Amino acid sequence: MNTTNGRLALALSGLMLAGAGGAWAQDWSQWRGANRDGKASGFKAPEAWPKELNQKWKAAVGRGDATPAIVGDKLFIFARDETAELTVCLDATTGKELWKDKYEAAAATEPRGQHPGPRSSPAVAEGKVVTYGVRGTLSCLDAATGKMLWRKDDFKSFPRFFTGSSPIIVDGLCIAQLGGENQGGVVAYDLTSGEQKWKWTEDGSAYSSPELLTVGGVKMLATLTAKKVVGLGVTDGKLLWELPFAVQGMAYNAATPIVDGDTVIYSGSGRGTKAVKIEKTGDAFAGKELWSNPDNGVQFNSPVLKNGQVYGISAKGDLFCLDAKDGKTLWTTKLGGGGFGSVVDAGPVLLALIPQGDLVVFAPSDKEYKNLTTYKVGADIYAYPVPSSRGLFVKDKDSVALWTAN
Repeated sequence: MNTTNGRLALALSGLMLAGAGGAWAQDWSQWRGANRDGKASGFKAPEAWPKELNQKWKAAVGRGDATPAIVGDKLFIFARDETAELTVCLDATTGKELWKDKYEAAAATEPRGQHPGPRSSPAVAEGKVVTYGVRGTLSCLDAATGKMLWRKDDFKSFPRFFTGSSPIIVDGLCIAQLGGENQGGVVAYDLTSGEQKWKWTEDGSAYSSPELLTVGGVKMLATLTAKKVVGLGVTDGKLLWELPFAVQGMAYNAATPIVDGDTVIYSGSGRGTKAVKIEKTGDAFAGKELWSNPDNGVQFNSPVLKNGQVYGISAKGDLFCLDAKDGKTLWTTKLGGGGFGSVVDAGPVLLALIPQGDLVVFAPSDKEYKNLTTYKVGADIYAYPVPSSRGLFVKDKDSVALWTAN
């Protein structure tokens, strides 16, 4: 191993050094990492970046755009074959298959069949794996064996472009945004038994994934529904606050909100990016608008918060940086990808990955875009890259690969 590659190996291994309370902690256990915020802690950037990364192994696992999850030495993939949806558990070090669950499920009927699904990321906690199928099937499996524990399809409907929301596991509950725009909602099930604990159906479902926040000692979920952004109590599903966020034109609500203390930042194509402060007066909650940026709204990705700046990929395919205090645009640069892609906070650097397989490493800055290097890690990639002590896992159209520095 040469000196440069050795430094990168240490950098990649540093992605997994934080404890369970860190954002990109030892496990990437759900959508957007341990805290659902796209952050990696413990990353140590190399003094000099190597010319390329090396592919240690690659395994065919099935079609789909869902981001994998990693817990301990197990990598969990949610994908499909010609007739069924699959949950595949691999040995994270070797790529060897450990177990597979399979159930018959029709694909998403996308134009030209390019995206048959699934898109929703598995959530892993308390020895369970929860998946949400492209046509609305919610499943819970034993993480050690793949044994099916329970499976639900209560709404028997889905949004017009099929499902995209990823479930969350919190306080012994599996909570998911289910159903379609006209008949849907957010539902909580007991993680062990599958018993329904509460259901909120005051608005239809969209493609956004819920995020946790606590205000005034009350734990709640923030999520974008078909026409709103809402806050729901974790324990009972009670509507605590809501704000209108109806779509315009061909847009839809898909981005995961950013939570920063009692501030919620959310975004949508044609409506820009907004920030509200959730305030409690007595027993009531309300969202007070802090700022609104009409110029940079996302459609196919969820922004991240870093050093007081918001980084995201606009619906036009521009990488942008906003000031989180007032929402002003600090800089933009053309990235490509048609607005699709992911931006992740990797400590001293930020990473952006677009469908063409370009992994861009850039420095956080409120002054200008500072590209450090770009790597090619495949093609047809709509999932997030998943960091671990072993390297970087990347799921493309039908396989998953482990990229390392040596």
